[in-house]
Amino acid sequence: MMSEVPTPQLRPARPYFSSGPCAKPPGWDASKIATESLGRSHRAKIGKTRLAYCIDLMREMLQLPDTHRIGIVPGSDTGAFEMAMWTMLGARPVTTLAWESFGEGWVTDAAKQLKLDPTVIRADYGQLPDLNQVDWSNDVLFTWNGTTSGVRVPNGDWIADDREGLSFADATSAVFAYDLPWDKIDVATFSWQKVLGGEGGHGVLILGPRAVERLETYAPAWPLPKVFRLVSKGALAEGVFKGETINTPSMLAVEDAIFALEWAKSLGGLDGLKARSDANAAALDKIVSERDWLSHLAADPASRSKTSVCLSVAGADEDFIKKFAGLLDAEDAAYDIAGYRDAPPGLRIWCGATVDTADIEALGPWLDWAYASLK
Repeated sequence: MMSEVPTPQLRPARPYFSSGPCAKPPGWDASKIATESLGRSHRAKIGKTRLAYCIDLMREMLQLPDTHRIGIVPGSDTGAFEMAMWTMLGARPVTTLAWESFGEGWVTDAAKQLKLDPTVIRADYGQLPDLNQVDWSNDVLFTWNGTTSGVRVPNGDWIADDREGLSFADATSAVFAYDLPWDKIDVATFSWQKVLGGEGGHGVLILGPRAVERLETYAPAWPLPKVFRLVSKGALAEGVFKGETINTPSMLAVEDAIFALEWAKSLGGLDGLKARSDANAAALDKIVSERDWLSHLAADPASRSKTSVCLSVAGADEDFIKKFAGLLDAEDAAYDIAGYRDAPPGLRIWCGATVDTADIEALGPWLDWAYASLK
């Protein structure tokens, strides 16, 4: 009976462990969000200034070189990545890498929507495909950090310096948590709702010089919706990368992102964010190592995510996990930690920088309690 299992006394102070939208930055409060730009046109001076400031902060926090442009676009990370696919693919053969659900989504887009007959290199959940198989005469699509499998590429060494194709990195749960080799990345996308703990709805598109060259020299065979159009009269629409968004942005979401970016800057920028994420991942790894019923879905530490950490529970099926997560939710001990619906039954615990390490440490006894209660 559940009553036979003692309930832990210490709860995580902020039990927000969802892998997106993720925990708000420590100290966040709605009253702290700047509101002067709300109710104003995003094309007014104040709107343009705040959008440009948000882009400048992202550049600084990501340590992004001047060679790369940053644009705020509609549709979260999905919108940003599909914008890149629809505007640039088709000039070369395409290779898609898939080891979790979002990578599979890009396979579907390339094969069924754009009908490009891509080369598909797959691996099961928890595994990384053989990256040496990649032919860099192709355009290559991949997730840097598989949010639904907890598997990431270990580095950018496998991306050819002399590549003929473009590298497209869906980096939504990787940016602000790792050092990304920007000279290896031609296109990157993410959303504020992951490592920054921002709001959903907007994506960020980063273009290197080779991607800009593709946009300006290649026109795809298919029609492009207005929200995807990055070129005007044969030249890149530079305004998009200075805060002149394609469609109307939520200035409330922009101000929320600015709050998170200023918080990141107060930590020391990228190094501070990485240190917090690393500490969280180490604390969760300690919890896993001390329990024989708990294990990492990603067996190889070299390719194991430090943000979206996916765990296997011995003997658990989908129903067990649903009850497990439900018990913790009802006790306000952990919110939203069931694994992604397409992944093997298990837990998924966000360890990005907006989570406090003390809350990860406090989670251990609650995992024991839920497991013992159900067993």
